[in-house]
Amino acid sequence: MQHVGEWWTLLILHDAFDGYTRFDQFQQSLSISTSMLTARLKTLVADGLLERRPYQTHPVRHEYVLTERGRSLRPVIVALAAWGNRHLAPEDRSMILVDSTTGEEAEPVVVDARTGERLDDSEAYVFTAGPAASGAMRGRYEELGRA
Repeated sequence: MQHVGEWWTLLILHDAFDGYTRFDQFQQSLSISTSMLTARLKTLVADGLLERRPYQTHPVRHEYVLTERGRSLRPVIVALAAWGNRHLAPEDRSMILVDSTTGEEAEPVVVDARTGERLDDSEAYVFTAGPAASGAMRGRYEELGRA
C-alpha cells in the first residue's frame, strides 16, 4: 500500500473511478508510457486495489476493475481533488465534482460517520496511538498528551 500516494497511481485510480478499465483507455487518457502503466497496474493488482480480468480470448486481453478495497479509496481521491481545486488552481480548475442528477457542484468535506461533525478542526479531532502502534509511536503520542 506504500504505492497509493504515487502520482501515476492516483491518476490511474481516478480514471478507474471514471469507468476506465482497459489498458489502452488508461494509456490514452493519461499519456503514460507502456512500461510505466504496466508497472503501476501490476502494483495496483498486487495491492488489491484493482482486479485483472480477461475480457477477450484471442488474443487474450485483460481489463482492470476496482475491487472493494480500491472503491473504498474514492473519498480520498475526492478529497485530494477538492483540496487541489481549492489551493493549487482555484481559478483554473480542470475538473469539478458535481451531483450526477442535478449537475450542481459539490463541496466535499470529511465528517465523522457517527456524529456528522466535520473533521477538519485539528483541535477537536486528533490522532492517537491505535491498538497496533509501535512503542515509538505510543511514546510520540504520550509526549503530545494523547496516550
